[in-house]
Formats: sequence, structure tokens, C-alpha cells
Amino acid sequence: MQEYNKIPIKKDEVVPVAEQMRAKGIALAMIHAYLDENGRGCVSYEYEVGPAIMSYTVEGENVLPSISHIYDLAAQWPEREIMELMDIVFEGCDTSQRLFMPDSMMEGQGQILVTPMDKLIKKVKGEEE
Repeated sequence: MQEYNKIPIKKDEVVPVAEQMRAKGIALAMIHAYLDENGRGCVSYEYEVGPAIMSYTVEGENVLPSISHIYDLAAQWPEREIMELMDIVFEGCDTSQRLFMPDSMMEGQGQILVTPMDKLIKKVKGEEE
């Protein structure tokens, strides 16, 4: 079983941690996110350090800096996916195109989590109520 270590960090530590990990040749395994019961973002940056996963976690922030300039697509894809699904923004991440949601489907971010599927389908078809 792989060891998992959760390390709380602040928003301003996200980029320095990513830069340190990249300089050491440590891979970014994934970026995970969820919204807590108050709608605040909780984002974990998971790095593969030997046989362990080091999870640097920021809690209570809905706007974070992007690390896509450090980890390229390994960071850009999960950041963009999180932005499409949740009310969390990664400043500096290229959002010129959506990953999987059509541009015509939603305004803003995070609406897929709170919009019933039947309403999303009507919006795509142009049959909004």
C-alpha cells in the first residue's frame, strides 16, 4: 500500500512548493478539489515522492495560482477540469477553450454541480425555460 501524507499549506505556498518539487524532478501525480459545506474550495496537489504521495492541501480558498507554467499539461488539465466543474479559479491558467463542456452550455463556473441534467440538456438545445 502506498503511503499518503497530507500537508496543509497556504495559498501563497502553492507555487513555491511546485517549483521546489519540479526542481527535484518529482512528478505531479494529480490535483484534486472539492467544495466544503460552506462552498469554500479545498484543493490538494499530490506529488509522487518515492513510494509515497505527498498531498499539499489548501483549504478555504476559491482562487489559487495556476502551476501550469511549472508542470505544463500535468497541471493545466486538472486545473481546467476543476474550474469547469466547481467554483474554483486557478489564476493564470489558460481557459480559452473548455475541456469537455460546450461553451454554449453555461455562463460562469461550477454550475454543472448544481444544475439538474434535464436543465443542462434544454440549455444546450436552446430550449431554456
